[in-house]
Parts: sequence; structure tokens; C-alpha cells
Amino acid sequence: MEEKKLPAREPEPPSGGADDEVEPAPDERARVVGLLGPAPVQIDDLVRPSKSSPAVVRMVLLELEIAGQLERHGGGLVSLA
Repeated sequence: MEEKKLPAREPEPPSGGADDEVEPAPDERARVVGLLGPAPVQIDDLVRPSKSSPAVVRMVLLELEIAGQLERHGGGLVSLA
């Protein structure tokens, strides 16, 4: 049996999902930042109390990290720098 080789191509981004738009609203940013402090917390533990989607929480954390205001620890923990 002869194997057919398919050309490689870039994966297509998902469409129509809830995570397509992850631009956090100002109140969402404030809620996520308000849950952070000097003590490391699990990223998963920020989602429910922030009342935001996991994608929004990750975006806020990324923005804080780029601004030098977030410290990442082992085991998926984060804290304010």
C-alpha cells in the first residue's frame, strides 16, 4: 500500500468560538488585578472570582507581564512583581 504525502500547511484559526475576542473590558482588568497580590496564586483560581473567561484572565496576565508588573512562579502560580 502506497502512502500519499499531503503538503504541509498552516492550521486555520478557529472561528465562531467564545475566545475569538479576548480584549478585556476595564472592569474585567480591575477585577483580575484586584485578585493579585504579593503571594503567588494559581491562574485557575483567578477565573471564577474574576467573573471573566480564562482567555480574558490570560490576556490580563500577559499585559501585566509585558508591563513588568507580574511575576511567574513554578506550578502555574503568579503574583504581582
